[in-house]
Amino acid sequence: MELMQIRYFLETARTKHMTNSAKNLHITQPALTQAIRRLENDLGVPLFAAKGRNIVLTEYGKYLQNKLEPLMRQMDDIPEQLKMMVALEGETIHMNVLAASSLVMEAIIEYKKKHEDINFQLHQNSESELYDIAVTTKLFYQGGNEKNSFACGEEIYLAVPDNGKYRGKTSICLVEAAEEEFISLLGSREFRYICDRFCQHAGFTPKIIFESDNPSAVKNMIAANMGIGFWPEFTWGSAENENVKLLKIEAPICQRDIIIHYNRNKTDNHNVVEFYEFLTGFFEERKEFHHSGHFL
Repeated sequence: MELMQIRYFLETARTKHMTNSAKNLHITQPALTQAIRRLENDLGVPLFAAKGRNIVLTEYGKYLQNKLEPLMRQMDDIPEQLKMMVALEGETIHMNVLAASSLVMEAIIEYKKKHEDINFQLHQNSESELYDIAVTTKLFYQGGNEKNSFACGEEIYLAVPDNGKYRGKTSICLVEAAEEEFISLLGSREFRYICDRFCQHAGFTPKIIFESDNPSAVKNMIAANMGIGFWPEFTWGSAENENVKLLKIEAPICQRDIIIHYNRNKTDNHNVVEFYEFLTGFFEERKEFHHSGHFL
């Protein structure tokens, strides 16, 4: 199959009308008909069948359409991906931020004060490898010692309403919350996976009653006594709302690693390495400052 044949076939499969397809493809109808017949001869199966004045896909045609459409989308995305690769050579640092987004933003704002010429583009795509620096998260025992990477351990607390049931408590075994209703982060997929694993280790599946990709919304829902939730120790900071209480989870161990990794994908990696060192230092300083205070 030639690329042009594939495009002709997919357009015809979309419109199911030879005349309209030929018009959209800027070719004559006989030329399109001939191209489709040649493709059918090459494959040895009929792809279309007549239905009144229109045409419909045969089962072979439907199968071919389902196989070719994802491939064509990937091919159509290649020019944009190549443009992004070219952009990576400039003074823009491309970041894939899948964890600790608020701290990353604070670090960028601080860095820009002395480096106005450096630009940042933030993405959230767990499948993409087109980045300069990625910030991800894993369970504490899954964090690898990858080259050009930094891991920062973080304990996860259980945030509960400061009501009679929890008043006076400073710690809890997670199984004690098995019947509670949970507020959860929707957009942070890795963090959600990690928290679900904590519950799995404790022997239950959490009852999720509200999900949001906004940490502030999650905090406010917990403070409103709508449910309980997991709270990353230093990336979210202390519970400023007096109605929220943070409990240390005694069992199972509830910790994760925040991993900062950079790619050597530029001719000159100076700007990337410099910001990577600033960012890792920013995280270390924030964690030390956090631990120097009284968290709970």
